[in-house]
Amino acid sequence: MRVKYLQKCGDEVLKLLTVTVPCYNSASYMEHCINTLLSGGEDIEILIVDDGSTKDNTAEIADRYAADYPDIVRCIHQENGGHGEAVNTGLANATGMYFKVVDSDDWVNEEAFAQVLDKLREFSRLSTPVDLLLSNYTYEHASDGTSRTLHYTGRMPEHRIFGWDELGHFRHDQHILMHSVIFRTAVLRESGVKLPSHCFYVDNIFVYTPLPYVRTLYYLNVDLYRYFIGREDQSVNEEVMTRQVDQQLRITYILLHSSNPMQMDIPKKLRNYMLHYLSIMVLICCVFLVLSHKEEQRRQLWNDIRETDPALWRQLRYRHLCGFADMPLIREPLILGNGYRIAKKLYKFN
Repeated sequence: MRVKYLQKCGDEVLKLLTVTVPCYNSASYMEHCINTLLSGGEDIEILIVDDGSTKDNTAEIADRYAADYPDIVRCIHQENGGHGEAVNTGLANATGMYFKVVDSDDWVNEEAFAQVLDKLREFSRLSTPVDLLLSNYTYEHASDGTSRTLHYTGRMPEHRIFGWDELGHFRHDQHILMHSVIFRTAVLRESGVKLPSHCFYVDNIFVYTPLPYVRTLYYLNVDLYRYFIGREDQSVNEEVMTRQVDQQLRITYILLHSSNPMQMDIPKKLRNYMLHYLSIMVLICCVFLVLSHKEEQRRQLWNDIRETDPALWRQLRYRHLCGFADMPLIREPLILGNGYRIAKKLYKFN
């Protein structure tokens, strides 16, 4: 018989895992997402955050799930604030020991989810629970019916708890994203992570900002998260990224100024990974600023990095891939644009 997980903390009953599902006019696909999460049973809570949906019956669907599964699902309705504000609301209301975000057009593999929950139960019995569990995620491409799984085999130890000093070298197509992380809720709250409202690409802040507060990690080599790629209005669509490059730039500046790894007392391999992450962010900005014919903003970005922290500028300019995007020949729109599309075709990252 399966034992329901309940932990007392004062007068509050905590779940093992809180899964926040931000929803905005998501009626056509949110049920698939929620149904896969329900396989977790009463050990989890599903927080459906209806972010001011008005064009469909998202709110009614959310309320129905809350009524049908009162021990698992809670529904929160709020004025529209964007994906980041929905995540903020989820974190503020979470009662789980661990916290995950699953977007309403994505879903989880139920078999892998059961393995993840078993591992979290193990962590919950430790005197010092693990801070961050990572698992694999799969890009599901609607356009051609193909998929590609991103895993961390060879980059992280398996079958045991480890620290940052055991982290391996990451390829340029290999990142820790919102899809792969389950943070201990207390770590997120300690980090003070808060996502800006009405802005795309905030998941980068959610993943990057808490990393220095993580002491222990565990990599579970299962393909948990299914990341749907194919809607024309998705933030990772190339046309949308070109139009919304100012938002990408805003997020990059937030990361550069709020969590500069060159100015933090952190393990060397964590610093290296954070520099790797910043490099990818700067590279994406450079590509889409050039494609958007905003060359002055591209130059200003590099100037701002150099003036704010010359050591960080040297790292990014001369030791990371983004430095190539600052070279006169490479930063031609045709070269950068074709380079991006070739990489996208090879690695199928969006």
